Amino acid sequence: MAKLYFYYASMNAGKSSTLLQAEFNYRERGMATMLWTAALDTRPQGKPIASRIGLEAAAHLFDAETDLWTQVSAVPEARDLACVLIDEAQFLTKEQVWQCARLADEANIPVLCYGLRTDFRGELFPGSAALLGIADALIELKAVCHCGRKATMNLRVDEAGGAVTDGAQTEIGGNERYVALCRRHFSEAIQS
Repeated sequence: MAKLYFYYASMNAGKSSTLLQAEFNYRERGMATMLWTAALDTRPQGKPIASRIGLEAAAHLFDAETDLWTQVSAVPEARDLACVLIDEAQFLTKEQVWQCARLADEANIPVLCYGLRTDFRGELFPGSAALLGIADALIELKAVCHCGRKATMNLRVDEAGGAVTDGAQTEIGGNERYVALCRRHFSEAIQS
């Protein structure tokens, strides 16, 4: 029976590169895959899924209106898919997470979701909350804080490197806007 997986971590833990490695492993064995990522990340980076270490791949784009069950099922080769891999899964809606579960349960297609667990305030993203609630398997990927401890938090920073504590939950950015920290250093940064 297929499962719904949620691979989660803070920024810079290698979520996209892990996804691309998994996809490569399936393809190397002659298996078909389908890749998805959030349409809202419009940073110029070549392909829709790109890792900081240079791996990249083309992918379908989803937004809040995308019906993943319908989109994946409508593809003629859907019967032969070995898995569906979704990057930036924190941006899925609750309904889309249930559509992913349906792909695993009814279409017997494993769905591997990769994303952030929490935002820059330490609050769950809606997609992450739903995945934490219903995924068959939860796998934490590790990032490292500057102190050497496991980084579990995402600090949003301004141009001068100072902590940002207000703003919209979603603001696209990379190392210039976010720093992965352990909870202790995150707490110290937002209190200063």
